Amino acid sequence: MSTSESKLRAQLVEYSQRLHARGWVANHDGNLSVRLPDARFLATPTAFSKAEVTNDSLVVVDAAGAVVAGRHRVFSEIGIHLSLYATRPDVAAVVHAHSPHATALSACGQALEVFLPEAVVSLGPVVPLVPLSAPGPAAVAAMAPFAPLYDAVLVAGNGLFAWGDSVEQAYLRAELVEHLCRIALLALPVGGVKPLPATLLPPLLEARRKAGLGPEARGLKAPVAAPAAASVAPPSAASASSGASAPSLAADQLADIIRQELSAALRR
Repeated sequence: MSTSESKLRAQLVEYSQRLHARGWVANHDGNLSVRLPDARFLATPTAFSKAEVTNDSLVVVDAAGAVVAGRHRVFSEIGIHLSLYATRPDVAAVVHAHSPHATALSACGQALEVFLPEAVVSLGPVVPLVPLSAPGPAAVAAMAPFAPLYDAVLVAGNGLFAWGDSVEQAYLRAELVEHLCRIALLALPVGGVKPLPATLLPPLLEARRKAGLGPEARGLKAPVAAPAAASVAPPSAASASSGASAPSLAADQLADIIRQELSAALRR
């Protein structure tokens, strides 16, 4: 085993355990992988708590997802990881988690419009919502249109995926998405976060490009609004009067949960 592979193994174990320690996964949730030389990929095993992942439990798969080293089975979502690697040669690692606030938004069918200027430089103007799909090839196909244009996505009913040029970068992108989702949900009872002025986006996206980040740095252009998905917003009077009750109900429920959590925290 090369020194570089040893370091990648240590990183995958470290960040697996971080996911569990931060409450971003439960039971056997979540998975991580990293690109190795010679079209191989190091991955966490299926049916393992991320708190229990060790160097010995990691598996190596080939480009088809077949296990070529290790004593355990690879997770069922390996096809999504492999499709991301195939589409994006610049991607070296993928992190998938069910962090609570990001998963809350995705389960309600919400995309995330990025509302902090520095986060636009890191993530772009939107973290889109990948539609709900059955596991397997359908999930791979659902992710495919988003892979070239984004570095992190919410997945309806399935938390978030983030990818980057290292395990650390993929993890930090997942961390930032979760942080933004938490702020967005906390803001709902007082009117919701406000979108960035349109005039602010061009210089931020140019700074992103100059930093070598985002699709623009690869000669592509991503949309500045969430494709075919709602963004986080409190219920409006217009939607209430029009009878569009589903989005309002979701926002009301989220606001109630936030109020209950804040009240409980203040009583501690």
